[in-house]
Amino acid sequence: MSDFGSEEGEEDQGPYLGEYEGGRNENEERHGHGKATLPNTDTYEGMYDCGKRHGQGVYRFKNGARYIGEYLKNRKHGQGTFIYPDGSKYEGSWVDDQRCGFGKYSYVNGDTYEGEWKDHQRHGQGTYTYAATGTKYVGRWQIGKREGHGELIHANHKYVGVFKDDKPMGKGKYVFDIGCEQHGEYIPIEQEKEDKGDDEEPSANIVPKWKAGQVTAIHLKTEEDMEEEEEAAKEQTEEPSSTEQPAESQEETTEEKKEKTEEGETEEKKEEETKQETAPEAGEDTTTGAEEGGNQETADPAPEDQEQSAE
Repeated sequence: MSDFGSEEGEEDQGPYLGEYEGGRNENEERHGHGKATLPNTDTYEGMYDCGKRHGQGVYRFKNGARYIGEYLKNRKHGQGTFIYPDGSKYEGSWVDDQRCGFGKYSYVNGDTYEGEWKDHQRHGQGTYTYAATGTKYVGRWQIGKREGHGELIHANHKYVGVFKDDKPMGKGKYVFDIGCEQHGEYIPIEQEKEDKGDDEEPSANIVPKWKAGQVTAIHLKTEEDMEEEEEAAKEQTEEPSSTEQPAESQEETTEEKKEKTEEGETEEKKEEETKQETAPEAGEDTTTGAEEGGNQETADPAPEDQEQSAE
């Protein structure tokens, strides 16, 4: 749908500025917040700077249209909403009085376009939704027309390919919800327009014709597939890594190692003392001393037993 049919009314830029109530600067220029009624009965209420609309304001046209948004030196510039006489609406970015940047246009027939703009026209990446059918075009635009790679999405299938001069052209494919896709190519076919009786020769009308290719099966994800993927991702997130330990566990391990080291040193000292006490003196029976020393060693728990009891 055209972006121009519903836009009417230019803001009054004449030398006579009409009636005004509001702030002024030292040069008696409109400055700060004010309200003006212009000679053509348009009204503006908002911010001024040195005699010009500048900042946030609301401009109401005599034909019923209105603009609510930002101004820069009397020009719509920045973020703003324009409601047109027929009820269509644009919400988005403006540059030098033009729709430019990212914005959404809601048409009177229910269609919507949301995406990039340049010089009042759809230009760049954007999505156009057709209200009557629910079909969507998602892709590139150039000067108001579909141009470049895009997808035309229908209720149970979609076309993926290249568009030229607002029409599908060249290689592409249809992807169907039943689990298959068909590759092919749109070939330009010339069709003569009807002769209206003018002296000029009728110009050719280019119509794209689909040349079907191979149909191949594709795997379409079911709800069960998506649920299984979500469960698998959830399990991976919940399971701690085997190489990672919580900080508390690492601290406990360090403390345990320290305790085991101290216990080992204590045990070595005890063994040394036992050996000294049981060592045979001159003239003593060495066999009896050795047996007593052996009994002394077995009476104390082994280092492994001490570590377990400490734990």
